[in-house]
Amino acid sequence: MRPTSVLVQSQWLLCVLVGTCVSSVAVIHSLPWHVYCPARCVCQIKPWFSPESVYHKAPTVDCNDLLLTDLPSPLPHNTHTLRLQSNLLCSLQSEVLHSLPNLTELDLSQNRFSSVPAWSQHPVLDSLLSLHLEENQLAHLPRASFSSFPVLQELFLSHNRLHSLAAGAFAGLDSLLRLHMNNNRLTTIDPEWFKALPNLEVLILGGNPVEVLPKQAFQALRSLRSLMLGGMGLKVLAERALDGLDGLECLSFYDNLLTKVPTQALRRVPGLKFLDLNKNRIRLVETGGFRDMVHLKELGLNNMEDLVSIERAALDNLPELTKLEITNNPRLSYIHPQAFLQLSRLESLMLNSNSLSALHHHTLLSLPSLQEVSLHSNPLRCDCLFRWAAEEAFHHHARPQAVPPVDAQAGAGMPTPRMVRFIQPQATLCAEPPELRARRVKEVSSREMSASCLPLIPAGPLPAYIAVREGASLALHCRALAEPQPALYWVTPSGVRLGPASSHASSQNPIKAQTSNHSFSPHRPHAHAPHNYSSHYRLLPEGTLEITGATPKDAGLFTCVAENALGADTRTVTVVVHCVKRRLRQKQMSANLRRHPDATEGNAEGDLKVREVGQHYMVLSWANGHNLPMTRLFWRAIHPGTAHMPTYTTRILAGTQSFNLTHLVPETFYRVCLHLGLSQASGHEGRTEKGSSRPQCVTVKTKEAPQSKPMLAMSPELGSTVLVLLFLVVILLILASQGLNRRSADRPEQCHVDLLQEVKDHGLANQTPENGTHHGVQEEKAAFHHYC
Repeated sequence: MRPTSVLVQSQWLLCVLVGTCVSSVAVIHSLPWHVYCPARCVCQIKPWFSPESVYHKAPTVDCNDLLLTDLPSPLPHNTHTLRLQSNLLCSLQSEVLHSLPNLTELDLSQNRFSSVPAWSQHPVLDSLLSLHLEENQLAHLPRASFSSFPVLQELFLSHNRLHSLAAGAFAGLDSLLRLHMNNNRLTTIDPEWFKALPNLEVLILGGNPVEVLPKQAFQALRSLRSLMLGGMGLKVLAERALDGLDGLECLSFYDNLLTKVPTQALRRVPGLKFLDLNKNRIRLVETGGFRDMVHLKELGLNNMEDLVSIERAALDNLPELTKLEITNNPRLSYIHPQAFLQLSRLESLMLNSNSLSALHHHTLLSLPSLQEVSLHSNPLRCDCLFRWAAEEAFHHHARPQAVPPVDAQAGAGMPTPRMVRFIQPQATLCAEPPELRARRVKEVSSREMSASCLPLIPAGPLPAYIAVREGASLALHCRALAEPQPALYWVTPSGVRLGPASSHASSQNPIKAQTSNHSFSPHRPHAHAPHNYSSHYRLLPEGTLEITGATPKDAGLFTCVAENALGADTRTVTVVVHCVKRRLRQKQMSANLRRHPDATEGNAEGDLKVREVGQHYMVLSWANGHNLPMTRLFWRAIHPGTAHMPTYTTRILAGTQSFNLTHLVPETFYRVCLHLGLSQASGHEGRTEKGSSRPQCVTVKTKEAPQSKPMLAMSPELGSTVLVLLFLVVILLILASQGLNRRSADRPEQCHVDLLQEVKDHGLANQTPENGTHHGVQEEKAAFHHYC
């Protein structure tokens, strides 16, 4: 297949064929051409389209793939198109070509030309519109190489060996519309090349090893509408590299080495409609990266291995944008809830095949014209951030106050929330939580999704290891989404906390307090300064930690912590600083990466102490001057006669220096151990993995519970029943007392005799050896006489 055919099949066909309508024309079959045809060639009447897409019936002589070393002869006088592709031609008999007054297209691709044929010494070919010289062996273009073709409109020079061009190589091509010079060996772009091409509309330069575009490289191309710069190895784009391209509509930087969006250069192309930044090394799409490109209609940010985040207002005020593609970026795990602002006409949002866990509902509600979204092949979390995907939730969802009103964005009010169609809904699946895994998102109801969710720091933005040279700068990117929105802070290798103070109390939830109740104590006075701690560290609002002028003291573990009212998540990165002096590097790395407290050596760091003990809790504290990962606390109860008691463990957040153990049993001994090490310890105290430090342990007894008098606890129903029974007993006693009084009045003597006998019997029954006298009996007799 010819390379030009591959290019036509690319997704930027529209940019290469601006203004054409070839795809809409029906296939027209070839017709016989009754002329004398050279041997082995084929002569037919075939359809042909001019560079302006005008259809012609072209008498065509096809001599492709015949291994010719000379031009075939004689050629029909009325030949319009002559095809000599894939032969062995290295020179031409010019007089044969000049005998064809109607020759419009000449295809000499895939031959053996090492220099441009010397046609300038012969009369001009004033009818030739299209010349194909791709896939030859051209190395240099001298001045006025194509001056014999004054009306030439298309020139194909791709896939040659061109490494140099004379300043006036294209002199005389005032009518040229399309120039293909991709995949050559040019290392620079000279603005002098294009001064002879005032009407050029399409320029394809991709595939040349050009790392830097000079200033005003294309300023002479005032009519240029499409510029293809893919696969060149571009690393930086100067601010004025695109000056003068006022009419440019299509621009492609496909497969380059750009690490940032060339914002300043793009702002000098006011009429840009289609932009391709696919397959570059852009890491962040920063705030204002594409701001105010008011005519942009389509944008591609696909196939980027390093892209991790789309920041707030990264795409701002693009009123004509209708299609946005951000796909196949394996590390893209974060899109700010307000990344897309004032995109009033965006209809199609393609986000499939990334590492996104969610698309915030604020993003959906800020796009009033959105009709379809593609989220398949992402590790989606079907929790609070994804409730909009449930049909009943999105139909009745109220507009959040945090979302900027769309009437301020697009000049119109916020439309009623509508249904957004999923592209490939059968492949749009939940990855988390476990109970919803592999479920289709559209089949999960809002009732199955939690209303709030813990922070989650994705692995994409923050690698596990970063190396930097001494004195250089680096940026550590940390992002997290949750509901409520989490606060982010960092802990340096020396234990300094960089970020806002903790404001989430965990005492309201006793279950969570057992694993999340903690306090933070910064070791440096500047630890809580807002967003600018020193000239060395700088924390950006989104969570990026910038380190300028790295020193050996920066080597070690940096920990990012995302925290909200429900809990926290952490992620660490090891920073290695390559020092100028080898000994200094080894000394600092040993101090920051491999030095840990050891109880047997009497190291004060990590010394576990008990600050307070209660009946059901104990407060522990320790010194932690370094930021060490995998810090864990282990505890178990000690009961005499019981050999195996369960051991509990919890992970300690970076920067924590105290912990409150709750839900303990009163008057019980507990063995508590703190482990500060490079690797995770096992479940039993004193047993750690190879390379870890020994744990610090204490034995503590909880306080005794106070003695309280037993009380009969009755339910309200039982209490009311008892009251009724007591009331009945009182009535019965009153009635019995009245009856007894009447009987006593009738028989007073008999009452006296009976009571006296009863008292006598009672006294004998209760008499003991120590007090068996008649004194107590006499008192009782007197009392009962009085009663009768």
